[in-house]
Amino acid sequence: MKLVSLVLATLVATPSSGSAAQRPERARDLGIPFEGTTGPLNAITDVSGVEVGHRTLVAGSGKLVVGTGPVRTGVTAVFPRGKDSNDPVFAGWFTMNGNGEMTGTTWVEESGFLWGPVMITNTHSVGVVRDAVIEWVVRRGRMQSDEWSLPLVAETWDGGLNDINGFHVTKQDAWAAMDSARGGPVVEGSVGGGTGMVCNQFKGGIGTASRRLDPQDGGYTVGVLVQCNYGRRRYLRIAGVPVGQEIADLEPCRAPCSGGRSGRAAAIPPDVGSIIIVVATDAPLLPHQLKRIARRAALGVGRLGGVASNSSGDIFVAFSTANPRASLDSGLAQVSMVANDRITPLFEATVQATEEAIVNAMLAARTMTGADDLTVYALPHDRLRDVLKRYNRLNR
Repeated sequence: MKLVSLVLATLVATPSSGSAAQRPERARDLGIPFEGTTGPLNAITDVSGVEVGHRTLVAGSGKLVVGTGPVRTGVTAVFPRGKDSNDPVFAGWFTMNGNGEMTGTTWVEESGFLWGPVMITNTHSVGVVRDAVIEWVVRRGRMQSDEWSLPLVAETWDGGLNDINGFHVTKQDAWAAMDSARGGPVVEGSVGGGTGMVCNQFKGGIGTASRRLDPQDGGYTVGVLVQCNYGRRRYLRIAGVPVGQEIADLEPCRAPCSGGRSGRAAAIPPDVGSIIIVVATDAPLLPHQLKRIARRAALGVGRLGGVASNSSGDIFVAFSTANPRASLDSGLAQVSMVANDRITPLFEATVQATEEAIVNAMLAARTMTGADDLTVYALPHDRLRDVLKRYNRLNR
């Protein structure tokens, strides 16, 4: 089982360099009419310097045996200035509903800086990933005897598909996610921390998107990465269309399934889930402004029908790669900032990119069967096209 896990993890850690024909369909490939202009990759890595890495763990099938599997989980790492940089970034964070965890946010709030990567995993692996980040930093010689580390590690719950109480994520897995981080295309769907996630009762996971502002608005780039694991089916709207009501079957079910319904109680309670959102920008923003950016990610979730249910952990962090060395200057730091009167286009870009990143996550994910033969179905591309076409909401 571990061998299979390691092989699969290696395969998905590296972004595909194949042709466009081999690339999974994303939202814009289907003709979904999103607003705004994307960056060249339509990914968080359109913000120069940002690197993303995944470690994906998939092993076993059938009956759940705690400590053995099935395993459907992993780790995702997002580095603001790349894994080789030791230069913190200005950051701010926001929680829309707090039934979740993102470690290190107290110091982000206090200091205004984010040191190191943002890590995302499953709920019960936050501790080991946090400790792994500290050891990774120490091993790379970046911590002196009088320094400390308070890493940002976030989570969503994958206990439906995954043996979450088996503690299968190790520090080596977290190291692999960090070591594999790079710029360029970002692998989406059931990878890294998003491997076992469920979004709007379809298969969820990792998704990303970006926006580039017009020159008159500064020409800045905003990139978003999400780990989506939230939402009731009937709330789901895409491009304003009630997709969740139009595609009401294909609910998560345990074998034997018939049309996505097992005739048993809900396989996963519909309100159990969360979303983590990471917003990156090259716009020169200060921490209080980045908190405002992080809040706007909530509007992107709302456009798709998210309501931040009681059991949902909806936690967002935003950072800026501008103002290098702002924390390292020993005297008076000279920093720049976008005037508040000019910040609204960045709000708009954040909302748009968040909305598209979530849809990209669902479209990239594939149907998965995990613990106790639970099957979570992928959002069917052909049926989504048909629904949007009937509502005159396709670009082509």
